[in-house]
Amino acid sequence: MSDTVATGTPMDLHPRPQAGEATPWAFPAPERGELPNGLTLLRCHRPGQQIVAVEVNLGAPLDAEPEGLDGVATIMARALTEGTDKHTAEEFTAALERCGASLDAHADHPGIRVSLEVPASRLPKALGLLADALRAPAFPDSEIERLVRNRLDEIPHELANPSRRAAMALSRALFPADSRMSRPRQGTEETVARIDAAAVRAFYAAHVRPATATAVVVGDFTGIDLDAALAETLGAWTGPAAEPRPVPPITADDTGRVVIVDRPGAVQTQVLIGRIGADRHDRVWPAQVLGTYCLGGTLTSRLDRVLREEKGYTYGVRAFGQVLRSTAQGTGAAMLAISGSVDTASTGPALADLWAVLRTLAAEGLTDAERDSAVQNLVGVAPLKYETAAAVAGTLADQVEQHLPDDFQARLYERLAQTGTVEATAAAVNAFPVDRLVTVLVGDAAEIEAPVKALGIGEVTVITG
Repeated sequence: MSDTVATGTPMDLHPRPQAGEATPWAFPAPERGELPNGLTLLRCHRPGQQIVAVEVNLGAPLDAEPEGLDGVATIMARALTEGTDKHTAEEFTAALERCGASLDAHADHPGIRVSLEVPASRLPKALGLLADALRAPAFPDSEIERLVRNRLDEIPHELANPSRRAAMALSRALFPADSRMSRPRQGTEETVARIDAAAVRAFYAAHVRPATATAVVVGDFTGIDLDAALAETLGAWTGPAAEPRPVPPITADDTGRVVIVDRPGAVQTQVLIGRIGADRHDRVWPAQVLGTYCLGGTLTSRLDRVLREEKGYTYGVRAFGQVLRSTAQGTGAAMLAISGSVDTASTGPALADLWAVLRTLAAEGLTDAERDSAVQNLVGVAPLKYETAAAVAGTLADQVEQHLPDDFQARLYERLAQTGTVEATAAAVNAFPVDRLVTVLVGDAAEIEAPVKALGIGEVTVITG
C-alpha cells in the first residue's frame, strides 16, 4: 500500500491488521500438592507471566478473635511485615524493595490473606522473605503500638465515609448482636485500643501454622526450580498440626425495614439495600450472578437505565453478590446488595422507582437481549480479566477459602453460558424479594424520613451517625 505526501514523495503504509482466529480459552487449571510440613500448595505455570503472584490463606478467621479484641487479626496481618527474627522492619522493607517485590496482608471473615508479587527472576529470594514473615514475625512492641495508633486514626474517617457507614449499619441490622459479622471487620475504637503486642503474639500462636494454610503460586516458572525454592522457604515453616476451626452458622434477619443513619445537612443520601442469599456452593449461583448482572451490574442494567438515564437521580446504582463465608460441608452465605447514592430531595422518588424496577422484574421477567448481553459481558471478557498472574492467583485463593473445587471458575463460565433467561429471572427475583430487603440510608433524616415512610417498604428507624 502506498500514498503520496504533499511534496510528491511516495510514502509506504503498513498493511492494515486483520482480525485473527478466535482461540479457545478456559480458566487455568492448577496443580495441587502438599509440602512435608502440611502446607497445601496450588501452582499454576503461566508462560509469559514474568510477574509471579503468591497468595497464602491463613486459617485465622475473624470469629476466632478473643472477646473484646475485635481487630486483632487486622493488626496481626499488618504486623507480619514489621520485622522477623532475621530482619528489623526497616531491613525487611529494604529487602523486599531489592527484590522488586510487594507484600501485603489483610484480614476478613474467612481468614487472613497474604499476597506477594515479584519478578520471576527474584522469586526464590522473595519466597524466603515471605516464609520469614510467616514463620517468625517479630511483632515488636513499638511497631504494634504504632499500628494500633494508625488503626485508631482510621476509624473516625471510616465513620465519616457514607458508604463505609452504610455497610457497618447494614451488618449490624442483618446479623445477631453476638455474631462477629454484625461488628466492623477491623474492630471499633474500644476494641482496637485494647490490642497490644502480647495479644497479637497470642493470636498468631493460636491460629497461624502451615497445616491449616494454603499457598497459591502463579506465573512463568521457566528456568526456576520451584520445588527447591518452595522446600527451602515455605517448606521450612514449621508448626503444630491442628484441625480447622469449626465454622459457626450464618443467621440473619432480612425482615423488610429501613434504617436511617442521620447526617444532618447532607446533600446526598447513600443507599445500601441488602439481605443474605445463596453462595457459590448453591446450584443457583450462576443464574443468580447472571440475573444480578442484568439488574444492576453495568451502565446498561435496568437500575441504571431507570434511575440514572431516565430519571437522573444518580451517577450509578449497582447490584452485586459478595460471598461472606463458606464451609467444607458446602454451606455458606453471600451478601446480596444494591448500592448507590442520590441527592437528598430525590431519596423518596428514587427508592419508589427502584422498588418499581424490582416489581416489574418479578412480573415481566428479563428479556433475551438482556440475558445475551450479560453473558457476553461476563464470559466474553474473562480472558482479559485473568490476563495477569495476580488475577488468577486471587481467584484460586478465593476458591480455596470458600472450599470450592479447583475447576470451579472454569465450570462457572460454562454454566453461565448455558443459563437461560427464565432461570436468570427467577434467581434475580428470589435474590431481591421486594418484601425481604433491609434498606440503609445515610443522609439527612429530617428531609428523608417522611417520604421514605410513605413508601411502605418497612418500619423506619433513625439512628444518629
